[in-house]
Amino acid sequence: MTSFVIKAHEDRALPPAWNTAPDCPFCRIVRGEAPSYILYENDRILAILDIMPLRPGHTLVIPKTHISRVSELPDDFAAQCGIAVSKVARAVSGALQNTALNVVCNQEYAQAVPHVHYHIIPAPRPGTGEGESPAHASGPPVSDNDLPEAHDRVTQPLTEKEMHWREYELRNALKEDDARRLVTTIRALLAPQRL
Repeated sequence: MTSFVIKAHEDRALPPAWNTAPDCPFCRIVRGEAPSYILYENDRILAILDIMPLRPGHTLVIPKTHISRVSELPDDFAAQCGIAVSKVARAVSGALQNTALNVVCNQEYAQAVPHVHYHIIPAPRPGTGEGESPAHASGPPVSDNDLPEAHDRVTQPLTEKEMHWREYELRNALKEDDARRLVTTIRALLAPQRL
């Protein structure tokens, strides 16, 4: 009986509730209802430039089906994400002439959009000032003491609010000219890989 039940679920279509979420910003991009800078696309995966990048080339790899948690990602989607992350990371590295990258996928903790997505973030280059708090950040600089949850950093980790604020301070809005240049360069490097 158990094997019959399992067999009945092989190759089944994903439940409709997983396919899309009306208010999800990534689902809106997949449906073409929101603008994006697409670097890579196939029938299951989309890779776009992050509109608030930590550094130039910060890319998001997203399954086109709405799935909130990476632990719930079906194997075939997980495989497609892995292939896309590898291809896009190779192209981003080539475009920026920087092989140092962080590849991150958050689940709930630090996940700003509840739709599985992988970040490909070029690492800062020593001596370039990348990764330092930007001068344009709105408002005066924020010290640990200005945050309500400030506490001893030697014995206590950052709170979730502090962590999100620190990450936000490091981000800049993606400029259209920069995005177009990156899209052109990265797509050119992806083309020989036979998407």
